[in-house]
Amino acid sequence: MDTTSPVGVSGQIALIRRLETIANNVANAGTVGYRGEAVTFSTIVSDTKPFRTSFAFGGGPHVNSASGGFARTGNPLDVAVKGNAYLAISTPQGAAYTRDGRMQLLPTGELVSLAGHPILDPSGSPLTLDPRGGPPEIGSNGAISQDGRNVGAIGLFELDFSKGYNRFENASFLPVAAPAPVEDFTANAIVQGFTEQSNVNPVTEITRLISVQRAFEAMSSSLEQRDQAIRETIQALGPRGS
Repeated sequence: MDTTSPVGVSGQIALIRRLETIANNVANAGTVGYRGEAVTFSTIVSDTKPFRTSFAFGGGPHVNSASGGFARTGNPLDVAVKGNAYLAISTPQGAAYTRDGRMQLLPTGELVSLAGHPILDPSGSPLTLDPRGGPPEIGSNGAISQDGRNVGAIGLFELDFSKGYNRFENASFLPVAAPAPVEDFTANAIVQGFTEQSNVNPVTEITRLISVQRAFEAMSSSLEQRDQAIRETIQALGPRGS
């Protein structure tokens, strides 16, 4: 059994998935709180005769957990997350989790994201502040106070991406596994007056993009040359068999 074409096609499919991931990373290199993705690949070995054949199999994407750089804004409603935890927001698709800590206080007192999604406390309830209580002070554990009064706390959550996830509005995630509230604020903390930049390095990603494109072109050329050789062989042997 000739498996050259199936093996080549499996490799092309894997490279296409890698190209899509890299392109998405590059597009979000300037997105606040964005965490880049990579695709893991594995090998499927078939029991073909006379030799076993290995096919490329594209596994699911995984999230780059490295933190992005912090940018000082001085805005009391901006927060960055130190460590590997996430803020929670309420969306039409359920609770989503993000590193984008840019918030706004509505005239009604609701604390929401820039897109208008309510910010959630550790219990998963929307936060409401005093709209006339002055700028909030936010502690490293997420506790919020106004005029010296405790008015709530921003929830921090740890995510398990190994069970799967979906993206929501660029920097946010909808994880399959239930997140766990952060209880130890030694490794994870909130920093007020800062935002976290994307952890994508555009130069590195563009270099990877060029490398994957060249690999795809080389594989396509190889398959085309093989198909041409088969056509020439058929044309050469055809008259002899007639």
